[in-house]
Amino acid sequence: MEKNVLVSVIIPCYNSRKTILETLKALEKQKTDFDFEVIICDDGSKDSTPELVKEFLKKSKLKIRIFENEHHGPAWQRNFGAKNAKGEIVVFTDSDCVPEENWLTEMVKPILNGKAVGVQGTYNTLNPQYLVARFEGYDIEKRHRKMEKSKKIDFIGTFAAAYKKDIFLKFGGFDESFETASGEDPELSYRMAKAGYTLLFNPRAVVKHPHSETLKVYLKRQLRHAYWRVFMYFKHHEKMKGDSYTGAEVPLSFFFAFLSLFCLFISPFIHSALLFACIFTLLVIGVNIDTVMFMAKKERKMLIIAPLIIFLRSYAWVFGAIRGALSFLKQKIYT
Repeated sequence: MEKNVLVSVIIPCYNSRKTILETLKALEKQKTDFDFEVIICDDGSKDSTPELVKEFLKKSKLKIRIFENEHHGPAWQRNFGAKNAKGEIVVFTDSDCVPEENWLTEMVKPILNGKAVGVQGTYNTLNPQYLVARFEGYDIEKRHRKMEKSKKIDFIGTFAAAYKKDIFLKFGGFDESFETASGEDPELSYRMAKAGYTLLFNPRAVVKHPHSETLKVYLKRQLRHAYWRVFMYFKHHEKMKGDSYTGAEVPLSFFFAFLSLFCLFISPFIHSALLFACIFTLLVIGVNIDTVMFMAKKERKMLIIAPLIIFLRSYAWVFGAIRGALSFLKQKIYT
């Protein structure tokens, strides 16, 4: 690997005082043979995040720059960081991620070797003591195993993302109309992949990340994802069929869950609709049977838990998508 290649690690923060120090400590332990800097883009935190970072950098050997910006959302902050980066490669992670010691080396390796302009890393679950967190971790692991088999991908998430900076800036970075962290990262990936650029998945680039601790938090997050996916799919409607991360089971789950809810809604008027609601519910589980069995091999109780969560998640997607569609149409009407 080339010597003295400067990489910029960009971390957007918002009220991250409970987690940011662990992220920075993990970056201190990175084993690299190239120089890198860390750029903290604070998104108008109302807690002591900036003060903690400033105190940390006084004692750290890391090259840290912190920017205290107004609240614009993570897409804006990441773009700001990239525009101010000194490195030839920009690497993104989140303020609650804990990278393993070879993470940064593995993130940039395919770019330095000329094999890709963008790289996706992977997750390990930081809080496996929670059942829902383990479910989420297994779900991501299965999807990432699928990506590992692909020669190239079209989906990169910013918990562990790397790009050649000039290419990133050429595309204008992340779409800042995404006000929260949900959809702006794959949307950029879609644009790059469509333009013919190679994006790769590297399973050796690992960060530990805390997943949802409760079912309520998980479903709320899934509802938000579905809301913003509507905006993303209006830009890239062909991706509704799936992508390198989201398999065909996702749109099928959504479709059958929608039909199930519709049948439940009309069941007071059409008695046979209740039977069809049950059939569509079973189909939601049926199209996810591979995921259920994958999780059950990891943990036997998932044979019961996983179908329940998948069923509720699919309903959350429907409600989130309906909200997103109504919001999108409202914007179109008034603009």
